[in-house]
Amino acid sequence: MASRIVAVYATIESSAIGGRTTVYTRPLARLIEQLQHLPGVGPKSAQRLALHILKRPEEEVKALAMALMEAKLQVGFCSVCGHLSAEPVCEICRSPQRDAKTICVVAESRDVIALEKTREYRGKYHVLGGLISPIDGIGPEQLNIKQLVRRVSQQKVEEVIIAISPSVEGETTTLYVGSLLKPFTRVTRIAFGLPMGGDLEYADEVTLARALEGRRVLD
Repeated sequence: MASRIVAVYATIESSAIGGRTTVYTRPLARLIEQLQHLPGVGPKSAQRLALHILKRPEEEVKALAMALMEAKLQVGFCSVCGHLSAEPVCEICRSPQRDAKTICVVAESRDVIALEKTREYRGKYHVLGGLISPIDGIGPEQLNIKQLVRRVSQQKVEEVIIAISPSVEGETTTLYVGSLLKPFTRVTRIAFGLPMGGDLEYADEVTLARALEGRRVLD
């Protein structure tokens, strides 16, 4: 494998990566360029990842490529709550151990993952698929809000907990969703030990657990 990496650099050509002119062979340049599409991965991180991949055994690289394709082709959205799932209905929605009388509303699936790590919440979820943001052209019709209202109005839901990060878009979404749900059930929002603009995804488990415990009725 080391000889292959040497060969990669033996034939080089100029390629613009991330707005900077760097010397790479074309396949390596394409790999680095694609890796830069990942969130939080800049030119230097993409280069490190690409070189690391080249050093790994061929079987590992094939397994990685297969896992990426399988995830892309097989993972979709739960028809009930909108969470990521390889089945028509996700495991949380199917579980008889979860409290169907409580629904926690979040913006993205990553927020479900963050809240599940606290091991404090035992109800169901509803994933909106984003936040209302007129400047980005995202209105209520682009989100899973109608599905949520239908779900709450048709089921015996006793409480809806809105767990959306406290940003401008988050506040707009929280107030809009809350106003639609109040005629049907009790609506609360979690208390935040987070600064304005903070993301649920990056909060630690203790902070999130206390936020769930300290939730208040939405005004």
